[in-house]
Amino acid sequence: MMTSADTDLIRVLGDPLRLRIVTLLARETLCTTHLVEETGARQTNLSNHLRVLREAGFVETEPCGRFTYYKLCPDVIDRLAGQFADLAESARTTAGNKRACP
Repeated sequence: MMTSADTDLIRVLGDPLRLRIVTLLARETLCTTHLVEETGARQTNLSNHLRVLREAGFVETEPCGRFTYYKLCPDVIDRLAGQFADLAESARTTAGNKRACP
């Protein structure tokens, strides 16, 4: 069963722009300028989404001169993936279970 913290993490990824950011960061560490170019989002909007991702533990920052780079924290993704894998396995093993109607 998923905890409320996990549902909060899923909710964070439910936003299309945040999911796009996570997908981009899965391929490489990027600065805000790169993310603006890749997503087409305004810098202020992007910064707000990055803050949400950072607070949720999906990304961490890496200062580099006057730029801030963002990189994905794979452990959070692994934890969610494991929970979804557990749900899928449970569904496979209990596929024949059917509660009778009253």
